[in-house]
Amino acid sequence: MNQAQTRQQIWSLLEQNWDLIVIGGGITGAGIFKRAVSGGLKTLLLEAADFSSGTSSKSSKLVHGGFRYLRSGQYDVTFESVRQREVLLKQAKELVTPLGFIMPYGNGPRQKSIFRAGVIIYDLMAPKWKHRHLNLNQLHEVIPMLKPEGMAGAYLYQDARLDDSRMVLRLIQEAEEAGGMALNYARVAQLLRTRDAGVCGVAVEDQSRAHLGTLELKAKAVINATGPWTDKLREQLGRQERVRPLRGSHLVFSFDDLPIPHAVTLMHPKDRRAMFAIPWEGRTIFGTTDLDHPFPLSQEPFCTSEEITYMLEAVEAIFPDARISEDSIISSFAGLRPIVRGDASNPSAESRAHLVLEEDGLVTITGGKLTIFETMAEDTLKAAMPQIGKGLKRIRHWFDPIPTSLPDQALPAESFRYLVGRYGQALPDLVSMSDPKDLKRIEDLSVVWAELGFNARFGMVEHLDDLLLRRTRLGMLLPEGGVQILGKVKELTRDEMHWTDEEWQSEITRYQEIYRQAYSPNPESFVKQEI
Repeated sequence: MNQAQTRQQIWSLLEQNWDLIVIGGGITGAGIFKRAVSGGLKTLLLEAADFSSGTSSKSSKLVHGGFRYLRSGQYDVTFESVRQREVLLKQAKELVTPLGFIMPYGNGPRQKSIFRAGVIIYDLMAPKWKHRHLNLNQLHEVIPMLKPEGMAGAYLYQDARLDDSRMVLRLIQEAEEAGGMALNYARVAQLLRTRDAGVCGVAVEDQSRAHLGTLELKAKAVINATGPWTDKLREQLGRQERVRPLRGSHLVFSFDDLPIPHAVTLMHPKDRRAMFAIPWEGRTIFGTTDLDHPFPLSQEPFCTSEEITYMLEAVEAIFPDARISEDSIISSFAGLRPIVRGDASNPSAESRAHLVLEEDGLVTITGGKLTIFETMAEDTLKAAMPQIGKGLKRIRHWFDPIPTSLPDQALPAESFRYLVGRYGQALPDLVSMSDPKDLKRIEDLSVVWAELGFNARFGMVEHLDDLLLRRTRLGMLLPEGGVQILGKVKELTRDEMHWTDEEWQSEITRYQEIYRQAYSPNPESFVKQEI
């Protein structure tokens, strides 16, 4: 079934009496959606743009406790996150995978003992015992390029990494299989109110290429899970702002330029702010910044020139032999964190705790972090259940079990592990409907060609950027956003997308503009050109 038919069918079924409407298709909304559907609620998820197109495709790609939060005294946030990391490692195997972190310390009289105490506390929170000390000789063997000034040793501890966008998509797809309905490019233009001013539904506008119009939908409860855009909906209720959008930017380098088998936690030489170098998807990510975001939320966030300079200074100080420069950057990306507004002048000192509000019938969830999305979903639904008027069934697992093998062993073990975490029970369908030659990896990446056609058919793809930046991560991992493979992309997806040559060219133009302004090695130069 092609994308247009699928969307039109979904649109024609939206006018029902829903138990719950969830607004926001990032990790928070997707988690609530999956939990609500699994718990027996008739649930609809609406996303104004593409699923995970906001914060949840632009995170640091970590499932972690937040070791640095110990320094600021956020022990409750760290404890909750460490426990949830352990849950996800068990329940989302091959999607959330273990990752070692090396944390160097200097010659200061107390640094070693402070770091040692920190990793012990971190492990006891899990609880497990997975840290160890590395002397300078051991560090040189593991990461020869790691040579910050004054380094005396390091501790190796454990966290985890993931493909953030694919986690969102898997949650949504599994919830749909269980009977939920979800639609991207469906903007909630207005909250519907009862005579006593309580929220009782939404007016939704179709933002897809099909232009299907506007519908008014009723629900017993409505949840606002829109992340950085939280206050935009709350404005309709006359409520004051509660969210402080903070921008976190990252740079992507070739793994050959920065080969690290483990992530590295480091301090910026200027302001001692914690940063990370992370091996991910065959590349190395470096970040993150933590800055107030003064730009309009309608504009896709981008990494500024000042941030690029700031991050390169840290890379050069920590990995001096790597000879990293601006020319080494493959791509960049920036996401907005919906931090609950406090009184901290330093953005990095703001709490990462989450907040649930009930205002005139609208339940809002904001703050928090990806790692604790399950806890956030439970807390949000607890606040919404009195309006729904029935109980929420218990569940044992948030993620559906994954296949342990394929009957015909069509994939090498490495590709199987990579794909099964991202597609779960849909992987056998992906393999069976694909030409064997398309199950080969793209260049030096783990992504296989068959993912393009499969997502074009079943992934609710509206635009080329949906396919290249979120269904797969090719636009971030390949130079120039993957322009060199666009011909092959067209060949593999044209039977599913049904775009004319003119529409293809329009999509390429749109995609390249998005890439230049938000993902290129120097986005700000292109943004200024537009201004």
